[in-house]
Amino acid sequence: MNPDNETLRQILQNTAVIAMVGASMNADRPSHGVMRFLMGKGKRVIPVNPGHAGEVLLGETVYASLSDVPAGFAVDMVDVFRRSDAVLPIVEQAVADLPHLRVIWLQLGVESVAGAKIAQAHGVKMVQNRCPAIEWRRLGL
Repeated sequence: MNPDNETLRQILQNTAVIAMVGASMNADRPSHGVMRFLMGKGKRVIPVNPGHAGEVLLGETVYASLSDVPAGFAVDMVDVFRRSDAVLPIVEQAVADLPHLRVIWLQLGVESVAGAKIAQAHGVKMVQNRCPAIEWRRLGL
């Protein structure tokens, strides 16, 4: 189900703006570390977390939902730090509200067959049960 190494490489290299659903204000949480890592690689990461909407995380305003992220950000990837049972509505919202979306990336331990079908039907690639920071290092980028 996951893309091959070359496709993963292209996704990571060609993605510019990432909306991170489940971004945490807590520096000890994996989402915080991945956000910092991706920003360090030149990616713009827009945090999405309804519990912290309006706050600032690593210099970026936190939004309550994907539909609240301004269209001008041209989000091309959504990185999901939520449980598998929360993925389907996130995918539905992403394909409906993000016109530049190319990839939905589900973090380690997160999978959704139904979400993958919706993504595929909208021409959006889906990566499941992987971490972009780990893949970045594994692929030697």
